[in-house]
Amino acid sequence: MSKPTLMQKLAILSDAAKYDASCASSGTSKRDSVKTGGIGSTEGSGICHAYAPDGRCISLLKILMTNFCIYDCVYCVNRSSSNVARARFTVEEVVKLTMAFYKRNYIEGLFLSSGIIRSSDYTMEEMVRIARKLRMEENFSGYIHLKTIPDASPKLIEEAGLFADRLSINIELPTDIALETLAPEKKPRDIKRSMGHLRLKIDEHKPQAKDRAKPAKFAPGGQSTQMIVGADGASDDLILGRSENLYGNYRLRRVYYSAFSPIPDSSSRLPVSRPPLMREHRLYQADWLMRFYGFGRDEIVSGGSDGMLDLAIDPKLAWALKNRDRFPVDVNRADREALLRVPGFGTKAVDRILSTRRHRTLRLDDVARLCHSVEKVRPFVQALDWTPGGLTDRENLRGLLAPKAEQLSLF
Repeated sequence: MSKPTLMQKLAILSDAAKYDASCASSGTSKRDSVKTGGIGSTEGSGICHAYAPDGRCISLLKILMTNFCIYDCVYCVNRSSSNVARARFTVEEVVKLTMAFYKRNYIEGLFLSSGIIRSSDYTMEEMVRIARKLRMEENFSGYIHLKTIPDASPKLIEEAGLFADRLSINIELPTDIALETLAPEKKPRDIKRSMGHLRLKIDEHKPQAKDRAKPAKFAPGGQSTQMIVGADGASDDLILGRSENLYGNYRLRRVYYSAFSPIPDSSSRLPVSRPPLMREHRLYQADWLMRFYGFGRDEIVSGGSDGMLDLAIDPKLAWALKNRDRFPVDVNRADREALLRVPGFGTKAVDRILSTRRHRTLRLDDVARLCHSVEKVRPFVQALDWTPGGLTDRENLRGLLAPKAEQLSLF
């Protein structure tokens, strides 16, 4: 069998990386100027878009170092017993690809993960070598995100943090029991210990005002994780409970939710079909409410039933419909916390309202200019010239505010 070329490896290992939800696919179609006679090309393999904390869109080379793996996690397409095409980059090949793509302005950074080869320490050491070589030998100043191996040596993870902008350790599944059942080689205690160690190191390297010499930067983008949704029987309540714990105890920057995708030759212990993608979307909305809107997990989940979020409407609206006694909210008098609970108000809209009402008393038309959709807001607010009256308590209010069903075209 012939040795795969660099581009063949890229095709295999960029495709294998698509299951990581920490970055979204760019959706770029392949266009080759050599074939069309035009100028410039887009590379279809491995380019994804991520977003920086300040909202900038960053293009990343998203690849696995290898999809060989000694672990046999039943939900993973790259598990040791899986019959998939395998490939492995050398350290030099990853560096070469990253620099070549960067110099052609395809990317602004690297997102690197890997299957486990030989041992966790060996794999982590190879990934650290890549990051070190990029920083120290190639003077690469772009963004680097490394997926770290939970049971790797703490010294290797510490070294990774000196070169990477962000580190992440996947929690994998919502419960320890599910992880022990579906990924027996992975230990929940190892994942939690590594997350805790990372949190301490990140805190140690945060500059203090009293410091004369600033400490070296260590994973300035913090740490994140990914959780697979729908591979086990965990409810949304359990999933959000795990996220709440991760944000509180480990100060994670972000928990990513990835809807389980059925894989070839999968175990009978896995579902035969994937969960609705809307479930993943609702979990992201609920996560946002916990992080930026002051909602507790129990409040969010109470909007649905049996520990599951309502798939038909967003979690904030679902909560508001079950807590109508909290409305209407007076946009001219309510505090920020109360305004943030109004369906249709985002954090920016609330900030605009608070700023504007210092200079004038707000009417409904003013509110309409400050938010995206006043129709969703009307039943829940009171303004100088508007009160919803009985609209807030209307029996069919849910039907009026829920997204209308669409007949999709077959052609």
